[in-house]
Order: sequence, then C-alpha cells, then structure tokens
Amino acid sequence: MQKSLKSPEYERLIALLVALRKKAEIRQQVLAKKLGKPQSFVAKYEGGERRIDMIEFIAIVRAVGGDPGKLFREFVAGETPTKSAHKGSAK
Repeated sequence: MQKSLKSPEYERLIALLVALRKKAEIRQQVLAKKLGKPQSFVAKYEGGERRIDMIEFIAIVRAVGGDPGKLFREFVAGETPTKSAHKGSAK
C-alpha cells in the first residue's frame, strides 16, 4: 500500500471532499472557521500538501453538511466526484 500524498486513491479521496465542499457552496475560509482551523489547513489538504486522518475526514464532511459514512462508502465503492455529485452526497 502506497502512503503517498500523490497516490491515485488519496487524490480521489481529496477530489470527493473538494466536490462535496463545492456542492455545499462553502468556501475554504468558511470551512476552516467551522473546523476551528486556519484557511491554510483546508488549502493544504485540498492541494495535496497535507494528509488528513479519519477523525479529520469525519469533521470535514460533517462541517459541510455531509454524511461521513455515506461518503466513505462511495469512496470504497470507487465513486468519483462526478458520480457522487449526482447522488446528492452533500446533504
């Protein structure tokens, strides 16, 4: 298992999180405030400069109004941001 910020699987996970945030129409700065983090936290994980853990994943998804379990199942099933966006994964 590759533990790189640039692995295809990790890039797909981040793409799902970015798509979820954008579908919810939440800017990085607003998300960061909800998380109690600086805007650079969001920019760094979305830009592939920082890896997030499971606890952060759950907090991020909840902060944009999503269901962490549902998004994780979509990720495991191989969903792409385009497919999951049509399923209404933001709410």
